Amino acid sequence: MQRNEYPLLSPSLGAQKTLVAFRFGVPGARPKVYVQASLHAEELPGMLVAHHLRGLLETAEQAGLLKGEVILVPAANPIGLSQRLDHRSMGRFEFDTAQNFNRHYPDLAAAVLADASIRMGPDPHANVATVRELVHQWLTRWQPATELDSMRRRLLLLSHDADLVLDLHCDTDAVMHLYSEEACWSPFEPLARLLGCRAVLLAHESGGGPFDERLSGLWWQLAAALRVEGVNAPLPQACASTTVELRGEGDVAHDTAREDAQAIFAFLEHAGAVAANAPPRLPPMACKPTPLAGSQTLRSPVPGVLVFLAKPGAALSVGDVVAEVIDPTAAGQARVHQVRAEVSGVLYATVRERYIVSGGEVGKIAGATPFRSGDLLGA
Repeated sequence: MQRNEYPLLSPSLGAQKTLVAFRFGVPGARPKVYVQASLHAEELPGMLVAHHLRGLLETAEQAGLLKGEVILVPAANPIGLSQRLDHRSMGRFEFDTAQNFNRHYPDLAAAVLADASIRMGPDPHANVATVRELVHQWLTRWQPATELDSMRRRLLLLSHDADLVLDLHCDTDAVMHLYSEEACWSPFEPLARLLGCRAVLLAHESGGGPFDERLSGLWWQLAAALRVEGVNAPLPQACASTTVELRGEGDVAHDTAREDAQAIFAFLEHAGAVAANAPPRLPPMACKPTPLAGSQTLRSPVPGVLVFLAKPGAALSVGDVVAEVIDPTAAGQARVHQVRAEVSGVLYATVRERYIVSGGEVGKIAGATPFRSGDLLGA
């Protein structure tokens, strides 16, 4: 194991933050798997899972079982970790720009299209190596002007040539679920089984430039752009990425973190990054994948005290009451407003705050029929 520290651009005199990464296995070995946690810095379950996964990887490496290369970044957002307001962590948006830490990553396909279009050939493996080289060159030339962009650049330098990318997040209150691009679902079905995901949300492209999709989207977007340019060279989907939502923000416990780390380690065995005496047993799927465009975000049109009648993981039908919003100052029956499901599916996440303003988010239901378009991720 190698522990590496990467200083970020200093935003002010006397201020310096550092990103820490652990490398297991031989550099350049395949498959390369990149795992990071807490890009939204207040989402801590992934950090604890990374702690337990690190122990498993250290043991496997000492036993000579590492066949691929694994990069583990257990605290992917030192900027967000330093942001606090009124004694509360504020790790989703950067204070200086108000940008979401998991949006606005550079479009890598667009960045290398011109160079790739004149260097592609008939060998798909050579084309993959060429694209990875071009991306590395582009990232090396990029000179960020802000601390935030220097962090984005470092995370991409560590991960841009990975075969598999796991970005560990969580929701507020939630059951285990994951997001991925449609092109990546097949490689990650075993992971969804091992983690016991209660919802799997797939999209052709979610929008907003999130970290994971800039890595996997590079390949199908570049392949499509090359065809438009008249270049029909073979370019495989050389990276599959996913955002794993490790339940809710309050689910920080050794028992669940050990289970999740074991599941991810079993996935590494399944993927061939870690040698195993026998392939890990894959449990049956706990859900059917649904389109992210079919996910309903429940909102309340009125303010008041939020009281849930359904918990995350509940299977809902259209019309089922999910929550009540109580206005104790209203007259008569107007003081109770019911928030009902408008699609059938699993209630996979809810908010934790119990006072809601008008238009405020209540929760999310994984519906099977797409009805949304445009950017599909929330703020």
